[in-house]
Amino acid sequence: MEGLVRSKSKAFVYTAHLLAAAAAVMVLVWCIHFRGGLAFESANKSLIFNVHPVLMLIGFIIMGSEATMIYRTLPWSKRVKKTIHLILHAIALVLGVFGIYFAFKFHNESGIDNLYSLHSWMGLGTICLYGIQWILGFVTFLYPGASVFLRTAYLAWHVLFGVFVYLLAIATAELGFLEKLTFLETLGMLHRYSREAFLVNSTALVVILLGASVVLSLVAPYIDYSNIYTAD
Repeated sequence: MEGLVRSKSKAFVYTAHLLAAAAAVMVLVWCIHFRGGLAFESANKSLIFNVHPVLMLIGFIIMGSEATMIYRTLPWSKRVKKTIHLILHAIALVLGVFGIYFAFKFHNESGIDNLYSLHSWMGLGTICLYGIQWILGFVTFLYPGASVFLRTAYLAWHVLFGVFVYLLAIATAELGFLEKLTFLETLGMLHRYSREAFLVNSTALVVILLGASVVLSLVAPYIDYSNIYTAD
């Protein structure tokens, strides 16, 4: 049964891997080639900001995507996959926290207000929900571990809430791309039909497709198409 579920997810999993690789390359090209590079400390505060989209996309969303699909990609025991699932999500959470830190650092050192946009509100909310989801999953399924009854009862909610938080992260990233691109264009630092604008919009589209592929890899195996399409 588990092998059948994995086989039905393969196309979406492979697609998600390719899109994740493409998104990682694209955000690095944007931040390093077009925006000048990355820096933890710099007189050019924009270089500090550039760390934010790199960590949020590669560290938070892509790492979170891989963690979410781990049960579809590895043939190992359930215990091993559960442990890797939690570890990857923990890495994604830590990198996401650092990503948000660099956004605050950029704002504070540039004299820009914090938490005034929908993107920032959703970002902070998403990282908090992600942390709550991880803690509940850890104490319920790994250590100390709940009873079989509680684990069974909570599992469906864990999956559902996890997908919700993941989609919230995708939506927040889209707002981030839009917000940064709008700022650059409004300030006259970027032409709306420039190669950089095309790259940023394309990256945002790739992230949407990545999110769709990840979610489809989870739900596709459980859709009974025989009840939807009939020969009648």
